[in-house]
Amino acid sequence: MSSNSSSSGGSAHQQGPAARQSAMAEQVLADGSATAAELAERFGVSLMTIHRDLDELERQGLVRKFRGGVTAQPSGVFESNVQYRLKTMRPEKAAVAEQALRSIEPGMAIMLDDSTSTLEIARRLRLGEITPLTVVTNFLEAINLLADQRGIHLMALGGDYDPLHSSFLGVSCVEAVQSLRVDVCFASTSAVHGGYAYHQEQHIVSVKRAMLDSAARNVLLIDHTKLARTALHRVVPLSHFDLLLVDDGASAEALRDLDEHKVTYQVCATRGGDDRAGAT
Repeated sequence: MSSNSSSSGGSAHQQGPAARQSAMAEQVLADGSATAAELAERFGVSLMTIHRDLDELERQGLVRKFRGGVTAQPSGVFESNVQYRLKTMRPEKAAVAEQALRSIEPGMAIMLDDSTSTLEIARRLRLGEITPLTVVTNFLEAINLLADQRGIHLMALGGDYDPLHSSFLGVSCVEAVQSLRVDVCFASTSAVHGGYAYHQEQHIVSVKRAMLDSAARNVLLIDHTKLARTALHRVVPLSHFDLLLVDDGASAEALRDLDEHKVTYQVCATRGGDDRAGAT
């Protein structure tokens, strides 16, 4: 254990449970997972205290517990906190975003969902090379990136703010989406398997479905870890998407599953290789 970790853990313990839990959440989000014993040693408290802290962090939706430890990684019913997702699979998300950018032309109206994959599109739109452009999104991270960008007409979708996803959701967000019609919707989901896209949370699903229904063309952006996985709720059949973009970490078996379901996809190179197209 490093001296920095010891001092931060000790300081958080001295400040009380709230500060300790905040430091603990930050540590788990950074590392991905930890055991209760590791956390007890790092923060200088008993295992009983650690489990109480982890119960509270799980209640807040920041982490999920498993036998003997805690993780920020997703499961079939748990969507990772946005702060964790912002740090993971960045090169893969960048690769699919670069390819997605080729679907955008000046004068278009596009919609970005609240995924960290589409956030990589927003980062590239800040370069100002595709203007004029109308961008519609419910993702606060993307709103903050594009709020002062010349040549971009930004439409921020309102609703109930969800800090775990850093986005606006709920009935009012769905209604706002339904009042619009855009050229392309760029979206991501937590899992793709057997011809369907999946997500863990129903209130996210309702917004994504509305977004997909509001667009003339839909593009799904995923990193390869989402292939051959399922989550609690079906979002839509993959046939709802005109194109699926995935990075070149995708296994041959996962790509065969896409071929079997006649999904139009493109494999995007992350290491200087050539992009590959899939079934039509």
